[in-house]
Amino acid sequence: MSSRPWSAPTGRGGVGSPAFVAEFGLWDDRRAAAAEWVESQLDRVDLVRVAFCDPHGLARSKTVPANVFRSVLRNGMDFSSGPFLFDTGHAVAVDFRADAGVGVAALRGAGDFVLVPDPCTFQVLPRAEGPRTAWVLGDEYLRDGTPHPLSARGALRRICAEYARHDLAPVIGLEVEWYLTRLTGGPAGNEGNGFGLQGAAPEVEAVNSGYQFNLDGHYDSVAHVADALAVLLMELGLPLRSFEHESGPGQLETTFDPMLALDAADAMLLFRTRVKQECRRRGHHASFMSLPRIAGFDPSGWHLHQSVASTKTSRNLFAPDDARDGVSADAEAYIGGLLSRARELCLLSVPTVNGYRRLSPEFELAPTATDWRVEDRRAMVRVLGDGPSVHVENRVGEPCANPYLAIAAQLHAGLEGLLSGVPADDVARPPLPRTLREALEAFRESDDAERLLGAPLKACLIKLKESEAARFEAWCAAERPARAADEVTEWEHREYFGVF
Repeated sequence: MSSRPWSAPTGRGGVGSPAFVAEFGLWDDRRAAAAEWVESQLDRVDLVRVAFCDPHGLARSKTVPANVFRSVLRNGMDFSSGPFLFDTGHAVAVDFRADAGVGVAALRGAGDFVLVPDPCTFQVLPRAEGPRTAWVLGDEYLRDGTPHPLSARGALRRICAEYARHDLAPVIGLEVEWYLTRLTGGPAGNEGNGFGLQGAAPEVEAVNSGYQFNLDGHYDSVAHVADALAVLLMELGLPLRSFEHESGPGQLETTFDPMLALDAADAMLLFRTRVKQECRRRGHHASFMSLPRIAGFDPSGWHLHQSVASTKTSRNLFAPDDARDGVSADAEAYIGGLLSRARELCLLSVPTVNGYRRLSPEFELAPTATDWRVEDRRAMVRVLGDGPSVHVENRVGEPCANPYLAIAAQLHAGLEGLLSGVPADDVARPPLPRTLREALEAFRESDDAERLLGAPLKACLIKLKESEAARFEAWCAAERPARAADEVTEWEHREYFGVF
């Protein structure tokens, strides 16, 4: 099929630029072949939801008819830069009226960028009724065909390319805790809402009493939702491994088999997005906020399992040789990288005010120090498995973190340690931040963050998180009683529970 648009354009109309992909050579052979397959599937669908991941880890999208998507696939699609400008409460944090201060001229006037669908991510969404809809993730580009410097997916692509230059492939396993609650009605949350003013969170009730870990009866009480979700995830092609009931009331854990790093981040975005949407359709609410302001809730974490394989031999570099117990020297050096960069890159794994409530001695199975141990869930980095299956689990992250940035931070720190060869026990271990403000300052001062993300994305994240932290601090100064300093605030619940 020709790379030219299917019909002569009568104006840009939101559809990128004619033959944008071909003009700038944006696809490799694998994606070009996938695009041919996608085109053959478009007669099966009515609509296509074209999405990308914003800096906060939320999917932003436009929906187009399938015949329009035939042009979008190869021409790209215009998207507003708004998602790069707003903080978690939709306050304008990056000034688009003048120089935004992040080194991206295209942000002036909230100008458009071009989103190019990645045909390898095209999925027809399972749906019992209604229009046949597909979902596809895209990569962000500037008008001149260069990758957008604020793209989170682009940041992960770069670190994966760095691994490839060393004949290595990072492997990621997802283990995600989240809350299922039942919607009870109530207002939509629009009253008092606005730019930087979040309205009321969804009104919900707990689905069970919790605090009987892995109790089959508790799982069965939510099986009418959870089992349907499990089938949905498998129909989407996600490598589901398990569903289980955790400690909190309606707290579930979902795990997936190991994947290559970019596939894992894509899967995490699709998983969170679809779970929230499907639960809402069933009269429930799913939240990946770490600790909601609901009686009896226990914090949720995102445990990121990691290993590194040789692309030449397919061998797991973390597996010990015959003369060594536990893990390999490469694994110890990789762990050393995770520990030494834990403080300055923590913002990318724990990006919200609320996420730092979990990193407290009050919660014994959440990490409070930069340490590592074998088969010990109290450590930040836990080593588990044996022989070829040995891998490490970083337990610091919160479930609503941007998957591309969280995984990229881990891989960057781990590779730095791996190449240095310095064992974990010989590296400096700065303490973990205890608040978003503390994490932001460590990130701001980090040269490593700039090497990982580039100056524009680092600067943008600082502005977004500065706005979020400042709004929270202003609310606390005006509204929060001193005696409630350790409690999850109404501000946090409004800010995160519904959207995340």
